Amino acid sequence: MKKPSQFYKSLIHARRAFLLAAIVFSMAACATTSTTSSEAPQLMFVQSAEDLKVDPAASTLRLVRVNQQTVYFSDRPQRIAGHLKMEDYLKEWTAQAGKDNFGADPPNATLSVYEPGQPDNTVVVVEITSPVVDGADLIYRYRIINGTMPGNGGATALFIDWIGYGGGVGRGFHGVGVGYRGRGVY
Repeated sequence: MKKPSQFYKSLIHARRAFLLAAIVFSMAACATTSTTSSEAPQLMFVQSAEDLKVDPAASTLRLVRVNQQTVYFSDRPQRIAGHLKMEDYLKEWTAQAGKDNFGADPPNATLSVYEPGQPDNTVVVVEITSPVVDGADLIYRYRIINGTMPGNGGATALFIDWIGYGGGVGRGFHGVGVGYRGRGVY
């Protein structure tokens, strides 16, 4: 049997080992958390329009009377949200936005259209390129990835695939400070 002084020394060593293990695990958890929170957010975009016109021969879709604000958001853990004016959104398609701009790597998008006389919305997945503003409309060239392009329009939403952090979307929530590079705030 151990003497009481040896027992207490063993207990102190065990306590120190436990505290050291707890510190190591805590540091590992913090390192994991900071890596996760510093990961580049992936921003998704949403555009809405009153109507849609499609020209299958030219492979163009026209968002008729498109909202002049494009909403963007990200998923957890960053939870960034805001909107861009049309001129700022269009910069995402240029080299000015960085090497991962939409012009260099065209995004996929899901087009959701409520066609007149149809009970449900029509959904088609497309790759979009070459945005051009024409009055109150926005025109894209498209390539169908999945689905069938609707023949007529109606209330339309275009859900545009992500762009990585540093793609040009600046700080801001609801347009505050848009245009500065960096992480948005929520």
